[in-house]
Amino acid sequence: MSKDFILPDIGEGIVECEIVEWLVAEGESVKEDQPICDVMTDKALVQIPAVHDGVISKLYYAKGDIAKVHAPLFAMDVDGEAPTQSEETQAPAVTTGSAEHLEDFILPDIGEGIVECEIVEWLVSEGDEIVEDQAVCDVMTDKALVQIPAKYTGKVEKLYYQKGDIAAVHSPLFQMSIAGQSAEPDVSSAVVKAQTNAATKPAQKPAASTNSSKQLNKKAVASPAVRRKARELDVDLTQVPGSGKNGRIYKQDIEDFLNETPSKAQSQQAAPKAVEPVSTAASAAGGRRVEPIKGIKAAMAKQMVASVSTIPHFTFCDEIDLTKLIVMRSELKEQYKQQGVKLTMMPFFIKALSLAIKQFPVLNSQVNDDCSELTYFDDHNIGMAVDSKIGLLVPNIKSCQSKSIVDVANEVTRLTEAARDGRVSPDDLKGGTISISNIGAIGGTIATPIINKPEVAIVALGKLQHLPRFDAQGNVISAAIMQVSWSGDHRVIDGGTIARFNNLWKSYLEDPAKMMMAMS
Repeated sequence: MSKDFILPDIGEGIVECEIVEWLVAEGESVKEDQPICDVMTDKALVQIPAVHDGVISKLYYAKGDIAKVHAPLFAMDVDGEAPTQSEETQAPAVTTGSAEHLEDFILPDIGEGIVECEIVEWLVSEGDEIVEDQAVCDVMTDKALVQIPAKYTGKVEKLYYQKGDIAAVHSPLFQMSIAGQSAEPDVSSAVVKAQTNAATKPAQKPAASTNSSKQLNKKAVASPAVRRKARELDVDLTQVPGSGKNGRIYKQDIEDFLNETPSKAQSQQAAPKAVEPVSTAASAAGGRRVEPIKGIKAAMAKQMVASVSTIPHFTFCDEIDLTKLIVMRSELKEQYKQQGVKLTMMPFFIKALSLAIKQFPVLNSQVNDDCSELTYFDDHNIGMAVDSKIGLLVPNIKSCQSKSIVDVANEVTRLTEAARDGRVSPDDLKGGTISISNIGAIGGTIATPIINKPEVAIVALGKLQHLPRFDAQGNVISAAIMQVSWSGDHRVIDGGTIARFNNLWKSYLEDPAKMMMAMS
């Protein structure tokens, strides 16, 4: 039976590679683990082995071509497997005698460096009629929730994944019949045809070789399947003598090695069970529930660890009297509401922050990893941390220095609503230069916010409280007080700088007239 070999992950973040050399030709018989080709990524030269015994029937790329990860690399007739009826007739998923044909929708690139996503929800079912640009499903990447639209009008014939499954970029997502098009298949691209054939067997996803291919090294010559077996049995491949060419190690070599060391083999009987992965669905056992950390939550975890482990944080706290600002906002709120503008407190905090940055540009900078260069940004792209239904998102308002308070208010409303629905565009999440976290909206007064790396500062707003304070004459009055907590990157910002910056920002918020004059 002819099978397509899907090019697995060959390095973190790598989505394509160059075919350096084919080591076999079409029609040539190959053995399992035999090298098929050399491919070059932007990091290393990697050798791709066969995963079955058989005959190479098709090479989808020529030497020098760029091959996509998760796309078919070559096809082969596997020994010992009979061809299926569909392969005998060579029908490329086309209905005959009608003006309809079947076509697979190939999941496109949905973000820089993203190679897979989770199916959150199918918005259609098999057999449904759909129209061009209709939303078909929601998918979750490690950055955002993305909605996938249909490219054509037609009928959904097959969904290749279930809710909760992980779909690979550049692989078939669903199949549909398209009305009003020629029944002749598109044979201009062998890769697209191969993707269509491979998609009819979604269970044969090369997950094992995907993970193990990252372990290729020069100390032991072995295929991904052999390396996986070695990991399961806790065998050090560098200790296993290989019987293949150039010392290549096969599965039989591992078994022979264990047979020669029976005590080690007995101690490893339970090893495969010990490394079974946690199920992607939440599982319950003995009153406990275990669920995987993935998507936005996993991305946030990685970002926070990277921040606290590489940035020396220091915290500065102060209180702001917002009594005058609240009065001014109350006077303007209804007037702008009639114009469709939702005037909350956040636009004032953001605009005041932008005004203060003009005098303290170091707060709007980023430092490189070895702390040898500091980059200053002209645009003030101020981020807002939003507690969305899919996790913490930090969309940012671009170019706040050139926006009015009303413009900022409209952007705050747009981004907040989008973030709470989990549908913020990738562009809105990129390019932030400084962030605000409004913890007071939920509760709490003081925090130690974690800097949104690679930014150099973040401020957390506490809840608004009406507290007794003394006026200029020494009388006790009720004041609207908010505690604010700054975290700064101590490599580039010192305590004096953050204190003076905060004092200027605070003066704009405590005296709105001063802020209005600074905007002119």
